[in-house]
Amino acid sequence: MSQKWSLVADIGGTNARFSALLEGQLESQYEFHHSVDEYPEFVNLIVILLREIKTATGWKTPPSRACFAVACPAGNEIISFTNSHWAFSKSELKTLLGCETISVINDFEAVAHGITELSEADLVKVGGEVPVGGKAIGIMGAGTGLGVACIVPYSKGYHVLDSEGGHADYSPIDDMQSAVVSMLRARFGRVSLERLLSGKGILNIYTALCSLQHDKVVFETPAEVVAAALDNSDAKALQTLDMFCEGVGTAAGNLALTFGAKGGIYIAGGVIPRFQEFFIKSGFRRKFEDKGRFVSYLQSIPVYLVVRSNLGLLGAAKRLQQF
Repeated sequence: MSQKWSLVADIGGTNARFSALLEGQLESQYEFHHSVDEYPEFVNLIVILLREIKTATGWKTPPSRACFAVACPAGNEIISFTNSHWAFSKSELKTLLGCETISVINDFEAVAHGITELSEADLVKVGGEVPVGGKAIGIMGAGTGLGVACIVPYSKGYHVLDSEGGHADYSPIDDMQSAVVSMLRARFGRVSLERLLSGKGILNIYTALCSLQHDKVVFETPAEVVAAALDNSDAKALQTLDMFCEGVGTAAGNLALTFGAKGGIYIAGGVIPRFQEFFIKSGFRRKFEDKGRFVSYLQSIPVYLVVRSNLGLLGAAKRLQQF
């Protein structure tokens, strides 16, 4: 059957998620998930995806519109992903999809739009008081990389400020963090927030700590480090996850100060919900508030951990409705 529909995507460094939507929908039963590493070229996946959608839906027409959220800067004609081997041309993608219009946005711009659609069931509060209406909302989240954005409300709605804040410099605040950063600087040349506060960052912290303390590297993936920390079977893994959570707290506190985010800070991304209870009990909140003369300023700002899994797709769909 012929059907007018739209395609939205949330494409990170590890996973590519898609949803086929009827006009007016923000969510759909037709979601398609793929691993980035399975496809040498981005266009290989798109060809397969279009077949999947046609088989699942029976729709014979191409999408009328598309909105792709990508984990990299989105302003150029050529999109080159920061944390994967993929790249594509916007104009070539539009032709391949056969759609009338296409929008490509930063993945954390999509996350920010998705935040505006969340319910209480999608959030876990981590300290603070009641958010102040009309004030900025800060958003950050760890996945393969680290995303940062801001929502600025105004009388007729809100503006989203997308950014590449995850690539700002990491500023250590104690001797051990300084030693880890020095170790990573020797490896990478420059150490950004993302080098520590991301899925890959967990492994970077762990290997740096092992080198500094002359211990054997036992774990080869972030998931292995997290699992060992959660079952308390490895002291180095536990130290790693503690440092990670405290680092997220410091960075989130800086974000709150930078934007005056009295509307709250939202922690999104796929990494932290995997150890939600550990994160809540960690030094995150203490480091979030540990800002010298501005402790009292930060104590009232609520932090919310987002536990909804399809936030990027939801946000891309919301953004599509605004075009």
